Amino acid sequence: MSMSEPGTAFGTVFRPEPDPVTANGGGADRLAQLRALPRRRRPGMIALAVALVGAGILGSAALYQNLNHRVPVLLVTAAVPAGSVIRAADLTTASVAAGPGVQTIPARQERQVIGLVAATGLRPGTLLAAADVTAAAPPAAGQVLVPVAIKPSGLPASGLTAGDSVLVVPAPGAGSGSGSTAQAMTTPVAGVVMAVTASPEADGLDVVDLLVASASGAGLAEQAASGEIALIVTKEVG
Repeated sequence: MSMSEPGTAFGTVFRPEPDPVTANGGGADRLAQLRALPRRRRPGMIALAVALVGAGILGSAALYQNLNHRVPVLLVTAAVPAGSVIRAADLTTASVAAGPGVQTIPARQERQVIGLVAATGLRPGTLLAAADVTAAAPPAAGQVLVPVAIKPSGLPASGLTAGDSVLVVPAPGAGSGSGSTAQAMTTPVAGVVMAVTASPEADGLDVVDLLVASASGAGLAEQAASGEIALIVTKEVG
């Protein structure tokens, strides 16, 4: 065949034949069959998802409630020594979100608290708890109040304040005697300062009223009479 002949060319021309399925409309039927296939459902996974969503909602609600559940309680505004009467000026109210382990007194009981006695030294800015107050002035059952005369040199330079916790120890030779007498106290005695004289007595001694356990009262009084004692402050108020 000559190349000059019209309508001829090298190679074979590809002419695609129409898809018989598409040509006669079978494609639409196939799509319809695919859509009709059933979907696999997993009830267990759906239930788990619902449970997780519900737990998240409940947890968020509980957290929001705890953060916003504030209650009015009594707050100490002034230092109150142990054994002192609580006055209205010593208290105020504050709204706090106290945890389950925090002891407080509701603000509505303020009138009942005023006039009671501080069972321990109260510090400003602290929440008042039921254990901090008592109806009876000290000494309570099992306690005695012992006056102790001591030289000013035996007291802290900053002084003592009612409510301070102290440890009374025997100090042979600290008094006027030679220190050769038998000691009435053989072990230290823990006590709480109830009052301190504002100025030394005529004999140059300060008098400190100490609240101690009944079992230690007699020995402490006898040791204090000899003057052979020393005070160690273990905790200050304020």
